[in-house]
Amino acid sequence: MSWTRQLVPQSHRATSDGWFVVPANAHYATCWKRDGNTAMTNVFAKWYRKYFSDPESVILAVLLLAGLAVVVFMGNMLAPVVAAAIIAYLLEGLVQMLERYGAPRFPTVIIVFVIFLAFLLVVTFGFIPLLSRQLTQLVHELPNMIAQGQQALLRLPELYPNFVSEDQVKELSVAIRTAVGSLGQRVVSLSLASIAGLFTLLVYLVLVPVLVFFFLKDKARIFQWFGGVLPRDRKLATRIWNEMNVQIGNYVRGKFTEILIVGSVSYLVFALMGLNFAMLLGALVGLSVIIPYIGAAVVTVPVALIAYFQWGWSADLAWLMAAYGIIQALDGNVLVPLLFSEAVNLHPVAIIVAVLVFGGIWGFWGVFFAIPLATLVKAILGSWPRIEDAVADATT
Repeated sequence: MSWTRQLVPQSHRATSDGWFVVPANAHYATCWKRDGNTAMTNVFAKWYRKYFSDPESVILAVLLLAGLAVVVFMGNMLAPVVAAAIIAYLLEGLVQMLERYGAPRFPTVIIVFVIFLAFLLVVTFGFIPLLSRQLTQLVHELPNMIAQGQQALLRLPELYPNFVSEDQVKELSVAIRTAVGSLGQRVVSLSLASIAGLFTLLVYLVLVPVLVFFFLKDKARIFQWFGGVLPRDRKLATRIWNEMNVQIGNYVRGKFTEILIVGSVSYLVFALMGLNFAMLLGALVGLSVIIPYIGAAVVTVPVALIAYFQWGWSADLAWLMAAYGIIQALDGNVLVPLLFSEAVNLHPVAIIVAVLVFGGIWGFWGVFFAIPLATLVKAILGSWPRIEDAVADATT
């Protein structure tokens, strides 16, 4: 780090802004200043004046930090509240649609809530048991599938001796058996954890619908209460919230619709073509749309493997994969633009980075809300007041 030296009269010596004074004699003093420290201080001061000179930006920063602290330290405790808020976002669109036809809000909320309860009962006692049975059947079929896969691997050295050796096949077989064994241990531990958490699940099944009902019924009062708690001078935060509230609502409803459509169409195609475990695979394909790009690539593996073990290298496998490719193409090029036309455009790289970052921080919910959270970051960065903006507004 360099120093600046300056010889000044004793009567004019500077002792501020980082200058250190060393008297030289009765008439002069030597002043020293660390250049690097002042440069860093100036950079930080300019950055602070640029982005935090407006009081609204400070209020917005405090609100963001407070919200982040609540999510980080109380996220597990607030899980049913978050789930209920998401479901309320889903149902709010139906409530508003009925209100546009002149129906009062409270009877509309009752009707929509009854529909939601009926759907929840069908999923809990109809759909989930079917998925559980197919998953159990798949676990029982895994040893046969692994045996078929090993036989196919053992034929590779005979078919391609210049590219695949027997030692490589043996190493791969050992790796597959090890992976399957660890998968079985994970399934057992997951089952034990599920049994231990059964009481919590039952509590959530009762608590979440109750919260959904009150979120729908008292939406205006809840927003009014939050408005009374927050600072009055929050125009910037209110503008960003109003923009993101619409976008998050559209995203949640659009994503749920996409899951239903893609999952249902995939199940119908798989069932009509006679694919085993059609409902389980259809559900996986539907849920894969939660993770853009990555989900579709990952779920292709079980679809292709189960089709291969059922039909081998045949025309049925080719037709199934072609139909699956058409479903993915229609989803990405037709359904997504229709459902998310009002969403802010994000580059695919930004979406993947958002999925990795927010998924690593908040798990499933981070993955589910990766796109709206990335949109929120983009909206905040674009709307954040800067000192040059204030100067421009003052001069016009």
